[in-house]
Amino acid sequence: MMENIPVVELKNVSVKAGGIPILNNINLQVRRGEQWAIIGNSGTGKTTLAHAITGKIFHSGDILFNTRRPHTGSTVMLVEQQHRFKNLSNTTDFYYQQRFNSSDAGNSITVKEALNDFAQASKSIMELDNWIDILHLAPLLEEPLIQLSNGENKRLQIAEALLSNPAILILDNPFTGLDAEGRKTLHAILDTIAANDIQVILITSPQELPETITHVGILNAGSLTILTKEQYIAQANRLVKNENRPPLDKEQLKKLRASVGAAFRYAVQMKNVSVKYGDKKILDTINWQVKKGECWNISGPNGAGKSTLLSLITADNPQAYANEIHLFDKKRGGGESIWDIKRKIGYVSPELHLFFEQHNSCFEVIASGLFDTIGLFRQPSAEQEEQVNLWVEMLGLQKIKQKPLFQLSLGQQRMVLLARALVKNPPLLILDEPSQGLDEEQAHYFKNCIDQLCRHFGTTLLYVSHYTKDIPACVDHYLKLDNGQQVK
Repeated sequence: MMENIPVVELKNVSVKAGGIPILNNINLQVRRGEQWAIIGNSGTGKTTLAHAITGKIFHSGDILFNTRRPHTGSTVMLVEQQHRFKNLSNTTDFYYQQRFNSSDAGNSITVKEALNDFAQASKSIMELDNWIDILHLAPLLEEPLIQLSNGENKRLQIAEALLSNPAILILDNPFTGLDAEGRKTLHAILDTIAANDIQVILITSPQELPETITHVGILNAGSLTILTKEQYIAQANRLVKNENRPPLDKEQLKKLRASVGAAFRYAVQMKNVSVKYGDKKILDTINWQVKKGECWNISGPNGAGKSTLLSLITADNPQAYANEIHLFDKKRGGGESIWDIKRKIGYVSPELHLFFEQHNSCFEVIASGLFDTIGLFRQPSAEQEEQVNLWVEMLGLQKIKQKPLFQLSLGQQRMVLLARALVKNPPLLILDEPSQGLDEEQAHYFKNCIDQLCRHFGTTLLYVSHYTKDIPACVDHYLKLDNGQQVK
């Protein structure tokens, strides 16, 4: 009979933000041996639910815990979707380009230092080697945190949470940004965590339901529908998927300003390009050229060197000057400023999202793309404001236009940053995992927008994604990296 007592129970839990209801009378019971997945479109309150359970935000109603197993650690731990690094001064004062600067990386603590600090603080030093082994962290122990790939960083986050010996572990979209092998590894890790008598609550997409999951909660308009995993799978094909938002119409395309600085033959030319951080080679003898108007997919496993390759093009990596690289038909180091380069590029990446100023309004974030700054520091002209408002309309952001970035769901934040990348209609678009954090409807619509823009304006595109379904139809050139090398 005792086994039927819920490990965690939510009774009529409601949350409001700025007077607007986010969660409405949520009732949920998670019993021992059950592993839950919470799914739903962007902005439906999935992360808000996780924050309510962990006590991070105010809620009405009751959240009761009865873990019923002997443990000396935390009752519940949350692995956030985004992870902000600490430096040696124990602050988060990193700037975006620091990720690519080998000398500045010395200000970042290593994986080993981070784990030791956390294990000592949580008095779980005896468990450290066990979780290092289970999470495959041994090869990373001497790596600076700031230079970890998405998959590597996610495993570190999980290790830190597990060192608190939680009864309940909540993971917010842990598969985001992982390659196929990384997702497979994480599935196996979740199986192991569940086998260690830890309850898992997984915020995820319908495409990532690990074998260990037993129940699915679907959030929609603040309400929660509860199903067993078998019930969900049985009816999944009957669920309506609204992926038919109309593409950009001709009138909207006519209103977009023509690309600035579009007179070039080659967007990118690299000859024997290599990048090293200390003794570690990140890129090894890359020879590659991208003609104007070509649309490329750049692929490869986590840690293959994709982000480093792109940082050489976006003028964020100082090692560009030590290599033979031509951008827009001009050799790097020939006197052009980084702003000469950036004004021709629209760019988004998970790392840029992480370092962006969170208190800017959505309008200000989008407008900052006109000036290539992380934050808005000048007043846009009337014509520039018109372009911002056009993208607000085209990407369906009208209702959140004046809200600060930090008040939005991560999916909504991503849409705002995508609008920032597109706002000046640049001749070169560099989109690194642009669909990361978007729900299916958003990802489908955005993919079609990019396809239309590239075909209509002859935009050059460099597109990184671990999911082939997210790649626009205009893409017909491919560069694959593995261990820093081109795969033929």
